[in-house]
Amino acid sequence: MSEKPTAILRPITEADAEGYRACLDRVAAERRYLAFTAAPALSEVKFYLKAMLQRGLPFIVAVDPQGQVVGWCNIHVQPQTPHRNGFAHVGTVGMGLDAAWRGQGLGRLMLQTVFDTAGRVGIERVELQVYASNESAVKLYRKFGFVTEGVKSRARKLDGEYDDIIMMARLRPPQNGV
Repeated sequence: MSEKPTAILRPITEADAEGYRACLDRVAAERRYLAFTAAPALSEVKFYLKAMLQRGLPFIVAVDPQGQVVGWCNIHVQPQTPHRNGFAHVGTVGMGLDAAWRGQGLGRLMLQTVFDTAGRVGIERVELQVYASNESAVKLYRKFGFVTEGVKSRARKLDGEYDDIIMMARLRPPQNGV
């Protein structure tokens, strides 16, 4: 009996843009896990990726033995502007994994990897929104210390089906001991 090869986790690079977009599109096409049903244009993906890299924000990919991107996990922080400051410590998780790679612990490893980086770049509060129907993701987030802060009832209606959105967050103790 042969074991499935393990994916490698590594920081994303600009050269991964097409592979990341393709993976994003495959997960989006499932119409179950992401807020969109198709990946944005490659030019938008490249712009987003470049901005994330320039700001040193946590962003990794899972790559199969052939070099194909099969998953991603990142924590996005809104750029600070003079009109919107005071939120530099807040990040939002984004992640996805190809169907064939789910259930093998990669989601847990990806989250742990970005959380290890998040603290080093000053992210203290990590937020996310997850569809209530995605029970395995909700369970994973709870294991990582996320708590439910609210529920948007019937927030999405796709293909005639409603789904609630669970808003969750994980707090890291303040560095100054307060």
